[in-house]
Amino acid sequence: MKKNNIFLSILGNLDVLVAALVLTILITLTFLGVIWRRAFGAPFTWLEEVQLACMVWIVFASAGAAFRYGNHVAIEMIVDLMPQKIQKVFTVIISIVVVAVISYLFIQSIGFIQLFIKSGRTTPMLEIPYTLIYGIAPVSFILMILNYFYALFKGVKSEAKEAVESE
Repeated sequence: MKKNNIFLSILGNLDVLVAALVLTILITLTFLGVIWRRAFGAPFTWLEEVQLACMVWIVFASAGAAFRYGNHVAIEMIVDLMPQKIQKVFTVIISIVVVAVISYLFIQSIGFIQLFIKSGRTTPMLEIPYTLIYGIAPVSFILMILNYFYALFKGVKSEAKEAVESE
């Protein structure tokens, strides 16, 4: 039974694990790039391409987790000042807007991925396909919507809201 819980925990936090792994790669390669450039006078000419790919993957891999843990930027102060009934109405309106915007971004990302597939475009030095770099975007948008509703139904609050309520 315990192995099953560990497996589910890893699966549920796979986005965070991927982002952490890619961040580790980014930091390590950047550090080595500085050392190589300063100590040996031989910069990694390909480093910028890898850094770009890493940053894209970190942002998109961690976006769903930010929803899940209530870490997205939100301006809740005005809604919190309203009566409970109006707050519930605003929660529904905000949910509709969030899902609409993320759905729009999902559709647009599919178009971009298709464009990259058709063109076969790659990075200049390492020839990394742009479909590989930006292919995480559609997956991320789906995870954002799922995690948004997970956080909404679980009652996850932003860190700022929790800090105010704990005082």
